[in-house]
Amino acid sequence: MKRLLFLPLLAAMIAVHAQDVKEGETLQEVTVKGSKVVQRVDGQTIYPTRQQLESSTNGYSLLSKLTLPHLRIDPVMHTITALSNLGSVQVRINDIVASKEDLLALDMKAVQYIDYIDNPGVRYGEGVAYVVNIIVKKPVSGYDIGADLTNTLTAVNGDETVYGKFNYGKSEFGANYSLGYQNFKGTEYEEQATYELESGEKRSILRRQSDGQNKSLNHNIQLTYSLSDSNYVFQSKLSASRDIQPHRSWSKFDNFEDHYASRTSSPVLDLYFHRDFRGHQSLTANAVGTYIKTDSYAEHNEGGNYAYDVTGKTYSLWTEAVYENRLKPFTLSLGTQYGQKYINNVYSGDANADNSMRSSMFYFFGQLKGRLGKLGYMGGLGVSSRYYRQGEWNDRFLLFRPKMTLAYPLARNLKAKYDFEISQHVSQIALVSDVSIKQNAMETLVGNPEITPNRVTSHDLRLTYSTPRIMSELQGYWRLNANCNMEKYTRKDGHFYQTQTNDDNECSFFFIQSYNRWEAIPEHLSVTLYGGIYRFFNFTDDYRHTYTAFNGGASVEAYLGRWTLTAYADNGWNFMEGEHRGHQAPAWYLTASYQLKNITFSLYAQHPFCARPLTNKTEVLSRYIHKEVSQHSRDFGNMMTLNVTWHLSSGRKYRDIQRTMNHRDTETGILQSK
Repeated sequence: MKRLLFLPLLAAMIAVHAQDVKEGETLQEVTVKGSKVVQRVDGQTIYPTRQQLESSTNGYSLLSKLTLPHLRIDPVMHTITALSNLGSVQVRINDIVASKEDLLALDMKAVQYIDYIDNPGVRYGEGVAYVVNIIVKKPVSGYDIGADLTNTLTAVNGDETVYGKFNYGKSEFGANYSLGYQNFKGTEYEEQATYELESGEKRSILRRQSDGQNKSLNHNIQLTYSLSDSNYVFQSKLSASRDIQPHRSWSKFDNFEDHYASRTSSPVLDLYFHRDFRGHQSLTANAVGTYIKTDSYAEHNEGGNYAYDVTGKTYSLWTEAVYENRLKPFTLSLGTQYGQKYINNVYSGDANADNSMRSSMFYFFGQLKGRLGKLGYMGGLGVSSRYYRQGEWNDRFLLFRPKMTLAYPLARNLKAKYDFEISQHVSQIALVSDVSIKQNAMETLVGNPEITPNRVTSHDLRLTYSTPRIMSELQGYWRLNANCNMEKYTRKDGHFYQTQTNDDNECSFFFIQSYNRWEAIPEHLSVTLYGGIYRFFNFTDDYRHTYTAFNGGASVEAYLGRWTLTAYADNGWNFMEGEHRGHQAPAWYLTASYQLKNITFSLYAQHPFCARPLTNKTEVLSRYIHKEVSQHSRDFGNMMTLNVTWHLSSGRKYRDIQRTMNHRDTETGILQSK
């Protein structure tokens, strides 16, 4: 946080430039001229300021300026990370999952508002904790072309994207190509491990990396076509990604080496249709077919040579149909999802196995969302059937997901919201395979096909205070995972096996967190500060672990005409799950952007004043194994990255909403070593 002490000087500079700052009319809870935040029962709607839109080069840049609670948006590496273990993040454009290429090609002139849903209903399926839905207007004429070029000046790392969209009548044609590359050599890894053998003897091993490399080169192309009118939209997207060269990593330790190489190609076909009926009813259908081909090689030489190859093929089909009726007292949503997946991973070499798995999923949901006087509510039920077959083993699970949310204004500027949910957590496909992978001379990772889904119960209470220039939220959250999938270490003949079980296990945690945003000088300077105390409990027959952590961060955004200055810092995400106590790496960066007509130059300084920042830290607290693992990266220290965006459009007129799709399957089911 000390890196943000330039704030007083920055405020003085902005005060000289800030003129004619006015407040606009109130829109429900919070409104500042050009910047509106509307609290909703499932989250909030954010209307970006003109300065935020004009200074943003792409979707990642825009979202990073909004400083969304619980999320870290990295505009350099083009990543969005949930700073919690509540579930995954979905980023959507007009309610349809968006790809990285969609965000890089986002037309800022078409952006209307952002729905940040931090309490998703049953509509979004299982395992989704946060939804960022960017609502944009539909272009009906003209063209839009551009490029987004990101290159690190202090390391070999880049992401280059060129795109174009052309409208003719009711049709739109789009093309997008991206090239990504990296070659990081500055990783420093150290692991101090102590193993307790059956005889009671303790063996200590120091694994310290002295050299290494991690490099990749890949490209992605996508072609889109859409046909739309005032009451319907049909869109198709064909995309294909492939590693131009295998993704390779190499690590040299004091007395052994590790090697890994992987090459993946994946075409995806996405078809989408939306139709409005009678002004208040709509029907949406989506179908996605995915094929993934993977060839990988791994070699671990500690205690003798251990190497294996994996040839994998994955076929999947995912479909969805949603009916919505926007009635006066409430909105009714009904929908279904269906998916089929076939995985065939053949392991050869020292990990000899033929892992073929078939799985299917059927999910149905119903949801009501509306108001009763001042009380806002959302209630729904999701029911899913999951089927797995692997060799002679097969199983079917019937899962239920009831969810209820209530929101009520306690005073003019104070609002209370409570959410209750019961859901089921399903393990990753790789964890339920019957494959065993040797990690090192002492450890082996073992899949467990007998893992069953576990029940998750959560309670979420929030108090939100908002004025035209201040928003403050206090959140209390509690989650209980009964019979959850927890890691377990066993030992036999001097070797240790790590697997997953869910017999009589209990994993729970709670946190109290405050999120605060202050418009110090509206449209010119905003400050965000958040932080909370987290408490974790992990109980099984073999161990009882607890942990208390503080997680927090801060950001400052300043707009000075053509210049935009931002600063961001957080201490990462500290947590405990099973027998692992993890410390996600802290992050801090400074950004300066300058806009010159249709070209914007942005310079990002990540981890300034630090030569080798921590990228990961983990502790293993098993009764048989104790490990302390830390990883640093010289390439991420004092990292300077230049981003250049060029954008040209002509004849653009907008109407209605354009929806883009990207429900892409990426899970190959391959069990990998660390």
